[in-house]
Amino acid sequence: MHSTVFSAEEFFKILEDFPVLKREVNGKRLVYLDNAASTLKSKSVIEKMTDFYLYHYSNVHRAVHTLASEATVAYEQAREKIAKFLNANTEEVIFTSGTTMGINFLVNSLVKSGMLNSEDTVLLSQVEHHANLVPWVRLSKFYEFKVEYIEADDKGVITTDAILKAKLKNPKVVSITGQSNVTGQEMPLELIRETFKDSVFIVDGAQLVPHKRIDVKKLDIDFLVFSGHKMIAPTGIGVLYGKKTLLEKLEPFLYGGEMIDKVTFEDVTFNILPYRFEAGTQHIAGAVGLGYTIDYLESIGFEKIEKHIAELSKYLIERLLELDFVEVYGPIDDSHKSLVSFNVEGVHPHDVSH
Repeated sequence: MHSTVFSAEEFFKILEDFPVLKREVNGKRLVYLDNAASTLKSKSVIEKMTDFYLYHYSNVHRAVHTLASEATVAYEQAREKIAKFLNANTEEVIFTSGTTMGINFLVNSLVKSGMLNSEDTVLLSQVEHHANLVPWVRLSKFYEFKVEYIEADDKGVITTDAILKAKLKNPKVVSITGQSNVTGQEMPLELIRETFKDSVFIVDGAQLVPHKRIDVKKLDIDFLVFSGHKMIAPTGIGVLYGKKTLLEKLEPFLYGGEMIDKVTFEDVTFNILPYRFEAGTQHIAGAVGLGYTIDYLESIGFEKIEKHIAELSKYLIERLLELDFVEVYGPIDDSHKSLVSFNVEGVHPHDVSH
C-alpha cells in the first residue's frame, strides 16, 4: 500500500533514522513487528543522548558547577516538554522507570495515604496488561481492597454495555488500559470517565501515548502512566502524571535522598512537587532522551503518525480477513488501531514470526 500521509521522500528520511531496518535476515530485509513489546530507537535521539553523556552529564539538583547546571537544565527541559505534550503542569510530571513502576507507585501510595481502604473496590478490565493487573491483584491480598472487572466479550472486546454495567460495582478507583496490548482496542476513555465520575481515574497509557496525543485535562484523567521504550525513547524511563490536587495528598512510594526538604532523627519534611516523588538519582540521561524523543515525534507530526498507523492497521486487518486460515482478535472497527493480533491456523506463532 502507499501512504496517503507521508511522501516517499518523507518516508525514506524517517527510515534512515532506523539503520537496523537495512539488515537482512534469512536473505530478506528485516521487518520489525514487535513494537508493542518495545520500539526500535531513533539514530538521531541516540546521537543526542551520546552527546549529553560525553559533554554535559552530571547529577542534577545537587550542585552549581557548569556540568551540574547543564544537566539540570536538560533534565527539567525534558519535564517541560512532556508536560506540554500532555497539556499538564510541570509539577505534575514525575519520572519513573516505566509503566510497571508507575502502577506499583499508585497502588502503594493510594493505600498509604488513606485514599484506598479495605472496604473499597478497584475496577480493572479483563484485557489489562500484567503491569496494570498484577500489582492490584497481589497487593489486594495485603491491603484487603476488592478487585472487580469490566468483562470482555468472546472476541476480547470491552463493549459500552459492559462499561455501563460495571457502574453497579461502585469502584473507588478505576484503572484501565488506554489501548489493549492484546486486542489493539482503543478504549473509550471519555465514556469511562463520564460513567465513573466520582472514581479515581487511572490510565495505563503504555500502548496509547506513543502514537496518540493525550490531553489529560480534556479527558479529566487523575493519573496517567506510560513508558519511554514503547515510543522510540530509551529503556528504563517512564512518566507518571498526576493531578496536583491529588499528588499533594499522596505519601511517596520510595524514600531517600533529594525527595526531602528537612530531615531530623525523628521525622522528615518532603520536598515540593514533583521532587518529593523522585527519590535518589534518577535515570537522568533517559529523561533527557525522552525529551529528545518528544521533539523528534513532534517534528514528524503526531497527527500524521496517528493517521498513518490507522491506515496501516486497517489495511492489515482487511488483508488478514481475506484469509480463511487466519483469525484476527479484537474489534473489527475504527477502535482497532496500531496493534493487530492474529492466529494462523495450525502454525506455531514462533514459526510465523520467521
